Amino acid sequence: MPVAMEDFDYVRSSGLVDDLVAAGLLIGESRADKALLGEKGADAALVLEHPRVPFVSYPYEWSFAALKAAALLHLELHQEALRKNVTLTDASAYNVQFQGASPLFIDSLSLRRYEDGEFWAGHRQFCEQFVNPLLLGSVTGVSHNAWFRGALEGISANDISKILPWRSRLSWNTLTHVFMQSRLQSSSNHSDAAVERAKSRKLPKIGFEQILYGLHRWISKLEPKKGDATVWQDYARDNSYVDEEVSKKRAFIADFVSAASPNLLFDIGCNTGDYSVLALESGARYAVGFDFDPGALDHAFRRARRDELNFLSLHLDAANPSPSQGWMQQERQGFAERANGDAVIALAVVHHLAITKNLPLHQVIDWIIDMAPQGVIEFVPKSDPMVQRLLNLREDIFANYDEDSFRSIMATRARIIKSSVVSSGGRTLFWYERL
Repeated sequence: MPVAMEDFDYVRSSGLVDDLVAAGLLIGESRADKALLGEKGADAALVLEHPRVPFVSYPYEWSFAALKAAALLHLELHQEALRKNVTLTDASAYNVQFQGASPLFIDSLSLRRYEDGEFWAGHRQFCEQFVNPLLLGSVTGVSHNAWFRGALEGISANDISKILPWRSRLSWNTLTHVFMQSRLQSSSNHSDAAVERAKSRKLPKIGFEQILYGLHRWISKLEPKKGDATVWQDYARDNSYVDEEVSKKRAFIADFVSAASPNLLFDIGCNTGDYSVLALESGARYAVGFDFDPGALDHAFRRARRDELNFLSLHLDAANPSPSQGWMQQERQGFAERANGDAVIALAVVHHLAITKNLPLHQVIDWIIDMAPQGVIEFVPKSDPMVQRLLNLREDIFANYDEDSFRSIMATRARIIKSSVVSSGGRTLFWYERL
């Protein structure tokens, strides 16, 4: 489209893209030959090529801290754009990906020339996909993940305003960005005259900048609502290992990673990221950890951000992973379509799925082995105190949950390279290669 090319050329001639890429806010780009796309590129004005993101993730998989970091990135990038007389066509959270714990804006084509006096077209979308999910966690203590996954466009002002307590109206930010938004969305005054009045209104550029600045200052102070520790965030300290056993387990994982030297390693049940960090120290180039505990994930994300690690921690309910979603179920790939790593470690996971979730042991093993051609799986026997804690809550109907069955199932899918008992309770690590 000629108009789109005019905006494209204007934005690049401003120097904004080069500045944003150099600052680490925007993904890099280069022009590519249209012939690379064959017939699909025939009608394109140009084709852009970008560096590959190590692992694609979505807002409903991010922790509170990650969603907050993405929101702040979006605002910082928009502020920089306005200084060059450029704005954004939308405010989608899906325009952000992560390199480790660093957010990166990936939709450079959403940058366009700013028109004097225009309002922020993406304000409502920014609130629905960033502000409202963050408020859900900050004010109510409820994680945004399940809601966002079920409503891909985020949380509407109408919905969040019904949940927030009345006293939250005392906050000017919440009043203006949530309750007033809800009232506007519910208004039935959509007459032609009202539409024309809205079109004729102007917002000075300084007012636009103040909105972005105010949101950035507000969001930077939001934190998850304080309460009791979440289920597994203290697992690294509260488990059935003694120090010597932890050392033995860490040595086994370090040996595996050093030998495998994976570009992309998955850590299933990563908790606060101890073994992901160990994997990076032992030769893994990039690690993606998965867990369902919001407290543990926030801890892992902040740790990776503080130490500038190539480690991304994401929310995953292993018994109900993210499906393929969106239009024709092709916009957002499911976990299975993205889970193609070079190596996987699954520590203290099998017993939770097989016993707590009552999933067939062979399916649990298949699910893990399908993620990568090599890995380490930990088997925790019934005699272990943590398994006994699980069985205290239910009848033991797991007659086939034992090491012999585990080894037999493993043998149908993989070759066991090495195994090691790493605890007095009989916990065993299995290093395998997929057949």
